[in-house]
Amino acid sequence: MLYHLFDWFKQQKHTLSGKWTFEFITFRVLLAMLLSLVIATLFGRRLINYLRRKQVGESVRDLGLAGEQSKKGTPTMGVSSSFFPSLIPTLLFANLHKVYIRLMIISTVWLGIIGFLDDYLKLRAKRIAQEQGVPYKKG
Repeated sequence: MLYHLFDWFKQQKHTLSGKWTFEFITFRVLLAMLLSLVIATLFGRRLINYLRRKQVGESVRDLGLAGEQSKKGTPTMGVSSSFFPSLIPTLLFANLHKVYIRLMIISTVWLGIIGFLDDYLKLRAKRIAQEQGVPYKKG
């Protein structure tokens, strides 16, 4: 989006200072990395704490392995803490006319939907098993 805005400024012959910097992919990659880091830092911890408060966590099978109980309660939808920090900078700083960028966005959204549905169905099955008084087992 910002790439196309600065491209429009360039075509309109506006005297906007620094508009030429958006032509360099290295500058846009650096901005995208920094924005991704900021988004992940600001919202990642909040999202994980929110999921913990809602008790959206992993259940662990007892296999007798050392340290397996430490994973108990880990938020199961934590992948969304990396989904948005990668997608938002791409939408802002990438040239959306490139086929590879479009393919990456479609693949990211598609796999994000699959991951969300997987986690949702797992949580739903866990909740239904708890309501019926049956111990939940991963299938």
